[in-house]
Amino acid sequence: MKQDFNTLKSQSTQAVRAQIRACLYDGHTAGLGKNMLQANLAILPESHALDFMRYCQRNPKPCPLVGVSDTGNPMMTTLGRDIDIRTDIPAYYVYRDGVRAETVTDITDLWQEDFVAFALGCSFTFEHALERAGFEVWHITHNTTVPMFASNIQTVPAGPFGGATVVSMRAIPDARIDEVIAISRQFPMAHGAPVHVGDPAKLGISDIMAPDWGDPAPVPAGTTPVFWACGVTPQVAIMQARLPLCITHKPGAMLITDVADDAETTILNP
Repeated sequence: MKQDFNTLKSQSTQAVRAQIRACLYDGHTAGLGKNMLQANLAILPESHALDFMRYCQRNPKPCPLVGVSDTGNPMMTTLGRDIDIRTDIPAYYVYRDGVRAETVTDITDLWQEDFVAFALGCSFTFEHALERAGFEVWHITHNTTVPMFASNIQTVPAGPFGGATVVSMRAIPDARIDEVIAISRQFPMAHGAPVHVGDPAKLGISDIMAPDWGDPAPVPAGTTPVFWACGVTPQVAIMQARLPLCITHKPGAMLITDVADDAETTILNP
């Protein structure tokens, strides 16, 4: 039986991943796996792994690298004791020649012996801290996916990878903007402090209610749109690189790790 978001909110990280692995949940993960690091995903052939790692190193704000698999090994041993990257994400995007070809909930049949998986920090991680501080995170309260936009901020290229920085948006009460900046700054592996506060047009965003990924979210009176770098950025880079086959997470559907969101390191002993 398919699991619903509200039921999973009260379950442990391991229990949530078990439901995802069984293909019983394919929705967003914001608000799930309390106090655990969440991660974006990029899987690509070893022939391009070094260039992609350089891309992440040159763009640490949108691409904070928190884990890398061994070539051909789908187990992310540095992020948990039993994380299978082929099954433990709610939904995957499959890119062929730079074009998104399909969305699936299991990539076991697509896994290749030359694949390398990269896990990148996610802003869902610091949302737990925002909730603890009394902020309402609109997309969690309303069971939607955070709005994400391709901005006019260009990343530093590496090999065939490059393109726009993707940003996520949350409406923050005007009186608490400094506070939200200070809180999110404490999570550099989850994009850290915002990249922009205020007018979306300065990021090249013409319509705040028409995100490129995710769902629209209101910006009520007395709040200001605040934008953070987003781990969907590599999906833009993958589309530009036009590799024959790459796999990512579906935006909003993250890997929930066994690493505490306030950990000083993302490495676990296998």
